Amino acid sequence: MFTGIVEEIGKINKIIKGEKSAKIIINADKVLEDVKFGDSIAVNGVCLTVVDYSSGNFTADVMTETFLKTNLRNLKANDCVNLERALKLSDRLGGHIVSGHVDGIGTIKSLQRDEIAVWFEIKAPIEILKYIVYKGSVTIDGISLTVAYADDYTFKVSIIPHTFEKTILFYKRIGDEVNIECDILSKYVEKMLKFDSKKGINMNFLRDNGFLI
Repeated sequence: MFTGIVEEIGKINKIIKGEKSAKIIINADKVLEDVKFGDSIAVNGVCLTVVDYSSGNFTADVMTETFLKTNLRNLKANDCVNLERALKLSDRLGGHIVSGHVDGIGTIKSLQRDEIAVWFEIKAPIEILKYIVYKGSVTIDGISLTVAYADDYTFKVSIIPHTFEKTILFYKRIGDEVNIECDILSKYVEKMLKFDSKKGINMNFLRDNGFLI
């Protein structure tokens, strides 16, 4: 699990692409301070496993499912990526609960300055937008953000200067793809409602499922 608080920007040292998979070597610093074989590191919000490492980089395999359904397939040497180590139980949860399992890809539709902030408008498929709610949480390229606007076609987030300057959002342009992970709580709610759809939603249902005392 992760928090969506990016620790550092890494740089692609080398990427070896197969037809539907890849092996990537990423230059990094902070995330390597206590690294071990088998550790999980989120790369642009994608949970990857460390299979090798040295003093200045680590290697991870990208399997077919991940390669096809995330923007990792577009990476090339010298590209920058957001990096975050897995959450420790003793850590503060500064963002929100992030699994590192990307739901899909969105496309940056517009960028707009708003004094110190930058508005990002993201176009996404309905399969993702159904989980996006105003003032809810969303993860974009591994960054925990708050939804500031949502409709049936796009959603928007407002980026503060620190986040803009300390993540790869600084390098993004209109038309670029971003990895999106929706709030996992919304998926559990959807599953529960489908499972109990025959019962209907009433006071007893809400009480039985912990929504009322």
